Amino acid sequence: MSRETVGIEDRIESELKGTTLLVYWEMLKADKEHAGVREVQRTLGLSSPSVALYHLEKLRGLGLLTKDRWGKYAVMKRVKVGVLQFFTNIGRFSLPRFLFYAVFFTTALFTYIIQYGAATIDSIVVMLFGAFASIAFWYETMRIWKRRP
Repeated sequence: MSRETVGIEDRIESELKGTTLLVYWEMLKADKEHAGVREVQRTLGLSSPSVALYHLEKLRGLGLLTKDRWGKYAVMKRVKVGVLQFFTNIGRFSLPRFLFYAVFFTTALFTYIIQYGAATIDSIVVMLFGAFASIAFWYETMRIWKRRP
């Protein structure tokens, strides 16, 4: 990775905070749809259209949004900085990455219990491992979910 690319990513990470991050998050959720200044203002409950315009233009200046000739903005580039790196996008939904691990380990644990529920030492160890992994991943999922913009 070149120095210029690293510099741009550092700049994006330093400026993508607070309300600007909220606006970017909302634009990511709108995915492929163009949003106007007033739409963003109403959706986020910003005090005025000029506040929404400021943050949209800031994102455009960072190279994250594009603006069409009708004044509508759309996501041009997705970045994974700050708390965004812990989320994965599936269509219009942003889900914590740990959610997939939590669901996997919980499903594996319940499948094991249903299929091999006998109380031997080996099965108890396997169930404890599965329970610990499930609890740990659900904890991380909830922690990241609370940090979302």
